[in-house]
Amino acid sequence: MRAYLRSLNPHLPRDVWILQAGGLANMFGNGVIGPFLIIYLHNVRGISLGVAGLIVGGSSAAALCSGFVGGALSDRLGPRRVLSGALIIMAVGFALFPLVRSPWEAFALNALVGAGSGSFWPSQSTLLSALTPQVRRHTAFAQQRMTMNLGIALGGLVAGAIARTDKPETFTFLFLLNAVTFIVFVGVLRLIKLPERIESHHAPGRYADVVRDRTFLSYVVVNVVFIGAGIAVMSELLPPFAKNTAHVSEPAIGAIWFVFSGVVAIAQLPVVKLVEGKRRMRGLALMGVIWAGTFLAVAAAGAWLTGTQAAIIFGIAVGAFALGECLHGAIYAPLVVDLAQPRLLGRYMAFSSASWQIGWLVGPAAGGFALQHEPLALWPAAAGVCLLASVYSLALEARLPADLRRTPRVDSVGGVPGTMPNMALTTDDPLSTDAKPSPHPADETSRLRRGGRTAPGTTRR
Repeated sequence: MRAYLRSLNPHLPRDVWILQAGGLANMFGNGVIGPFLIIYLHNVRGISLGVAGLIVGGSSAAALCSGFVGGALSDRLGPRRVLSGALIIMAVGFALFPLVRSPWEAFALNALVGAGSGSFWPSQSTLLSALTPQVRRHTAFAQQRMTMNLGIALGGLVAGAIARTDKPETFTFLFLLNAVTFIVFVGVLRLIKLPERIESHHAPGRYADVVRDRTFLSYVVVNVVFIGAGIAVMSELLPPFAKNTAHVSEPAIGAIWFVFSGVVAIAQLPVVKLVEGKRRMRGLALMGVIWAGTFLAVAAAGAWLTGTQAAIIFGIAVGAFALGECLHGAIYAPLVVDLAQPRLLGRYMAFSSASWQIGWLVGPAAGGFALQHEPLALWPAAAGVCLLASVYSLALEARLPADLRRTPRVDSVGGVPGTMPNMALTTDDPLSTDAKPSPHPADETSRLRRGGRTAPGTTRR
């Protein structure tokens, strides 16, 4: 047992731990607001569920636009500068949310938050990738998912004990608390020592270069479907469904949210060890099957149970859903980084972030109206879409470069043979300061498919 627990040590650089600590504090604030935003808009401010879903989706529309700007600026100016600016914008937006009295005010403020969020994710992911050795990136992204979900779990539990729909001032406190956590993250970023490479000013490429990577774009489409029909539906629409259809109390909703994120926090690193050496797209397909089953359980509980009994089934369902989400945390983002051309990493991350934003735009917007008119029909529909995405994932595997189809396997000491447990960036890493350009596997495969020649020093697979 001790040996197994030691094997879960991610062996990441000190600056990655500092970044994750800032994310933990920030996500505590997001956990405070996450399960109660639609409840606040509908039950406190009197906005209909359908319009409230559109408001949440409006944030993703704004993020979709700002994400591409943030990705380009991360490549040009450095991801820490962009991330700090995004955090400040979101802090302002959430601090003003207690002033909302009408739908247009909520749309405006959530669009401001979305503008910051769109730049947050590509800059944060670019920064994390640059600070982490290549063979440890799947572990770093999994640890990020773990720490962020730990923060969300704790935030949801605290918010459930505080929030009361008959006392609007409790929501004022929660929004201000969330805003403070963004400022805390800005301060933590100043403690990180960055490689000179990602602080330099240069024009590394164009978005047109990313668009030509058709395999990557297909992978992004898969993520759009999984986010829109999966994570966005469970995260945004289960709380109002539990509150208004199954009559679950606010503290119970906070507890469900705690289970949702707490399972990810506990299980993420063990799942990472489980998927090492395994085929990535099969892992995503399995995730879709798990999610489909949990949605059917939610529908059954909502149809036949109320109150505490419904809350128990919802808790079991979100726990299983979270196990599936651990597969996403171990597979999706690391494969994005592996597919990316290093000089375009910020732009690749912008497309990856856009897939989340599109999913979060479509899922709550369409699901909110379904929840308003046919709440029990929402969950079987989401289950069916997740199953279709699983089939697409299996079909996409053949288009991936052969050497990227499996999650890298590293030993329990902290790396591949011959490396130190806490590796720093080396000259073999394309993001290190002294790196020499080399053809990326995705680039080489794309070139060969178009009938081009291999680059000097490479061979055909």
